[in-house]
Amino acid sequence: MTRTRMTASERGEQVLAAAVSAFAESGYTATKTDEIARRAGVSQPYVIRLFGTKQQLFLAALRQVCDRIEELFREAAAHTPPDATVEESLSGLGDAYKALLTERDLPRVMLHGFSASNDPAIGPVMRERFGEIYQLVRDLTGASASEAGGFIATGMLLTDMAAMQVVGPDAVETPWATEILTCFEAEEL
Repeated sequence: MTRTRMTASERGEQVLAAAVSAFAESGYTATKTDEIARRAGVSQPYVIRLFGTKQQLFLAALRQVCDRIEELFREAAAHTPPDATVEESLSGLGDAYKALLTERDLPRVMLHGFSASNDPAIGPVMRERFGEIYQLVRDLTGASASEAGGFIATGMLLTDMAAMQVVGPDAVETPWATEILTCFEAEEL
């Protein structure tokens, strides 16, 4: 059997995927680059050679999450009729965000990013990217500040619920989560 060597780019993607998984599980502070290397099947010095520091690797993971949200929102907007109302446009983006919630590690990494925002290198990146997502929602839908803020708040609640495993494919059924989700379906929130 012939083994195909990975390119440096492919190996970097493999390390980043391992980092997303590790950071989602343990957060920024508790995750060690040794663990990321083990998951990726490479050496710890190789991880550092690719990304520089654990902090840079965490920032790359955060950028991946934000890029994925932006990608999902842009795809949803591309499929929204030009004469759609703001409410219809936001609904399309909301449906797209539900896809992110099924990618369990990505929302959890984002939550860890918020938690690590007191770090002088991480906080500015999180604030900037979160602001870009907020502005993208406004730009793609024509939503007012209040409408976009409500949409983002709902998304954050769903992100928290996904992290608690009360939303998504492996959801633990809880009465309060069921009640909240029923309200969303009835568009009461």
